Amino acid sequence: MKIIGLSGSLRKASTNTGLLRAAGTFAPDGVEIMDYQDVPIYNGDDEAASGIHARAKEIADALQEADALIIACPEYNFSLPGGLKNLIDWISRIRPTPFAGKPTAILGAAPGPIGTARVQYDLRKVLSALDADLVGKPEVFVGLSGPRFDANGDLTDETSLEFVGKLVDALVKKAGG
Repeated sequence: MKIIGLSGSLRKASTNTGLLRAAGTFAPDGVEIMDYQDVPIYNGDDEAASGIHARAKEIADALQEADALIIACPEYNFSLPGGLKNLIDWISRIRPTPFAGKPTAILGAAPGPIGTARVQYDLRKVLSALDADLVGKPEVFVGLSGPRFDANGDLTDETSLEFVGKLVDALVKKAGG
């Protein structure tokens, strides 16, 4: 089963990328984490002149072929990180949209006490508009995230790992696995 992972954080020791690595330990064939930091800001004039940016198209193609998608997203100013929203905007220009009907799970880590509850609501709105097939439960909000991860951004907290495993199980089930 091919599962694509997108992290809302581009930092090397990102705890959200660490969540994707943890998710990969529960997925039958792991999670392929896609890097998108070289995707430029979406501009309709650029698209009209040159088409879909090559890296955004590569990710869209991988997503189209994948059985499922998992997104780990931090909360920036109570909402989506600009880079992730930008990637989604680029991919959304492709018809048919690779998000349509794609089994999709969301999770996130943040240092605040409610984790990523606000951003997950916003991300669900965006993905719903693109007709993604969202996993409803369990919801995974890793709050007060600092001590739950090591210096490399790897999830070490057993309770959080248990929730990640349950989310991956729900995603795999939704994807027919």
